[in-house]
Amino acid sequence: MASLKEVRGRITSISSTQQITKAMKMVSAAKLRRAQDNILRMRPYAQRLSGILTNLSSMAEGSVTNPYAEKRDVVNTVLIIAVTSDRGLAGAFNSNIVKGVTALVTGKYKSQFEAGNVTILAIGRKGLDAFRKRGYNVIGDYSNVFATLSFDAVRTAAERAMAGFVAGEFDQVDLVYNEFKNVATQIVRQEQFLPIEEKPAEQADAEMALIDYTFEPSKEQIVEELIPKSLKIQVYKAVLESNASEHGARMTAMDKATENAGELLKQLKLTYNRTRQAAITKEILEIVGGAEALASK
Repeated sequence: MASLKEVRGRITSISSTQQITKAMKMVSAAKLRRAQDNILRMRPYAQRLSGILTNLSSMAEGSVTNPYAEKRDVVNTVLIIAVTSDRGLAGAFNSNIVKGVTALVTGKYKSQFEAGNVTILAIGRKGLDAFRKRGYNVIGDYSNVFATLSFDAVRTAAERAMAGFVAGEFDQVDLVYNEFKNVATQIVRQEQFLPIEEKPAEQADAEMALIDYTFEPSKEQIVEELIPKSLKIQVYKAVLESNASEHGARMTAMDKATENAGELLKQLKLTYNRTRQAAITKEILEIVGGAEALASK
């Protein structure tokens, strides 16, 4: 049985840890409100822009060159944009992305991976370290995006992937990130980023028949400027989703850690009281035994 000093030391240590986890939970809750507001404002804009992008790509087919919609006959090289966080202590938030990318690489892109043609572009320090440790081919260093989260900070990563696709360095680009559903739930999403997925011809024709686009100054210029901007917005939206998911996951993890610390403190205090009572009882028995010995003499 542990001594009273050891139990007291553990109680002090766990109490300090509980205060830290409680503080981290409160900080994550404050950050989550801002991150949640940002993604809720971004979603309608990004979804609408994505719809316009798809329609414009269909309309531009054959009349305007769209290098971002070019489908390669054979997908030999693949780039995966993996969005994680810069910090840990968020439960399975980062490990789920690593597992999702690993499953994608060893499943869908198994032949490309075995040929050494799978590349990872990691946004977030945790993903960067994890994929490098596992021996993946990682390009770029976007580990400080979340320090000053802004569109400009994310834009450079999107432009790197877009330039690689247009130059023929990559035949396909996928995006893997955590989608924010609520505080306790984050969903790992895997989406095709490039080439731009086009709707079936019948569906596209039906939707375009209901939409009358007016191009100003010209269709070519609008397509050339809007499509790259829309693609960058899609990456920025994924990063905002991941940011909100990170704070939700950390808040949940710290809440659970605080509860576990509380349960452990109850057990330790019970152990401390029992140990203390046993020591007191032992001392009383020793005094009584000594008194009886003296009386018998």
